[in-house]
Amino acid sequence: MDYFHSPEFSALVTTLIEINHVPGLSIAITQDNKTASLSFGLASVPDQTPCTNDTIFDIASSAKSLTAGAVALMVDDKAFKDVSWEATMSSMLPDDFVGPNDDFTNNVTLEDVVSHRTGMAGHDNSYLGQTSKTPDTAKSITRNLRNLAIAAPLRSRYLYNNMLFTALTHLIETKSNTSFASFLHDRIFTPLAMTSTYLQPQAARDAGRAASIAAGHTWDKSSSSYTTFQTPDCPEGQGAGSIMTTASDFILWVKALLRKEAPLNDRTVGALTKMRSFVNPSARRTKPFSSPPFYMAGMEVTYYRGAAQVGHDGNIPGFASRFAFMPDHDFGVVVMANANSAAPVASALIRELVDQILNVPISERPRPQVPKAKANKKQPKKDVPIRVKPDAATATATTPEKKKRTPKNPQERALQDYVGVFNNRGYHNMTVEIKDDELFTDATDRGMGFTLTFEHVKNQTEYKAHLWDALEGGDDLVDAEFVVEDGKIVKMGLDLEPAVRDLIWFDRVEGQ
Repeated sequence: MDYFHSPEFSALVTTLIEINHVPGLSIAITQDNKTASLSFGLASVPDQTPCTNDTIFDIASSAKSLTAGAVALMVDDKAFKDVSWEATMSSMLPDDFVGPNDDFTNNVTLEDVVSHRTGMAGHDNSYLGQTSKTPDTAKSITRNLRNLAIAAPLRSRYLYNNMLFTALTHLIETKSNTSFASFLHDRIFTPLAMTSTYLQPQAARDAGRAASIAAGHTWDKSSSSYTTFQTPDCPEGQGAGSIMTTASDFILWVKALLRKEAPLNDRTVGALTKMRSFVNPSARRTKPFSSPPFYMAGMEVTYYRGAAQVGHDGNIPGFASRFAFMPDHDFGVVVMANANSAAPVASALIRELVDQILNVPISERPRPQVPKAKANKKQPKKDVPIRVKPDAATATATTPEKKKRTPKNPQERALQDYVGVFNNRGYHNMTVEIKDDELFTDATDRGMGFTLTFEHVKNQTEYKAHLWDALEGGDDLVDAEFVVEDGKIVKMGLDLEPAVRDLIWFDRVEGQ
């Protein structure tokens, strides 16, 4: 496409990443059986490493398309006769896939899982990460489903769920008797010559590609500075994310989906692109000229100006990605960037390229959405102050810089009364301690690590917990409550999963 290589398109990319504080971005397209890639900015601001077509990004949930693709290949393989879209997960994993009730256990199918219609809440804060004394694996994530609350009846609504995609990888590993990484490499990466794609950052480092890995960045408005970090390995999140790749590599996967190329075929692509779940529409959020999305298998489809657009996005602290392909126009695109603020940039760039494909007049195209705050365009990125996060393995709960709060309703009960270990079978242990004269919980050993600092609201039992993300920072408020029986604190409730519309309750562990 001539426009892709035009000065006008490069100028648009440069403007959008500047305004949205995105250090680096790679974009690749496929059209008429050809591919092309472009890269902009920096892979690492502190090191001033340029972003190139060889830069490797964490693509977060865009990886779900690969997980679904791996499942489709297994379903299509006669060697795995008991694996089918209609088969229940418990029939294929009888000892491990057990839910909190019989309906979930006996009726959730493979098709339900790939389309987020199981009714199981996300429970993202329940995973234990690699710094935990007992880190989670795909198997332990699957076996923990029995301890987690369901948010809706089976097939009654769309509920996005990461851990069930991790359960899919446990299914793949169990049936194939090989690791998920090996299955991906043998069945997808190698056939498509995706030589720069890996499961987990450490695999890329082990392959000698450490210098090519982009650093994650977040922009701190208060200090006008970037926080940078290396994305950690997350075996507990495999299948839901944790794919490291380049735009030049991933476009080969998009092209295979688009053109039904080997290792895919008509059957596998047909199964992957079957509409299964209606994502509840919000008129306020629906984009102009677009339909609400329908979820397929690890991908969703919208209709833009009457044309089908299939794809997925990915957003985690420090990274954003999005891919899309148009089956009726032989066009596909992928955008990757090393800042989660790049999500609107990716959407705007894809929409611009799609408008070119559809020959939409300039006057009828939506203008790219940018933040109201103006960027300081005169300040080069190399002069922007940098704050570097500690490595995930060595991070401590001393990182957040919180402002001193003056409580409206002062704490009267002795803080020591609340100190102890509280347990929920699905969420494991939470330890309440005292830090800087406040109740505090360090949960940085979680897959999505965080800390909680408790602020008293009323009755010496109701609190607002200030949640600080171990990678992204922030100050999100979480409802918290303690239960008193016979004068003693016996339970703690935390609003860690809004979809269940109740607090997650932890029982106090005696003697701890």
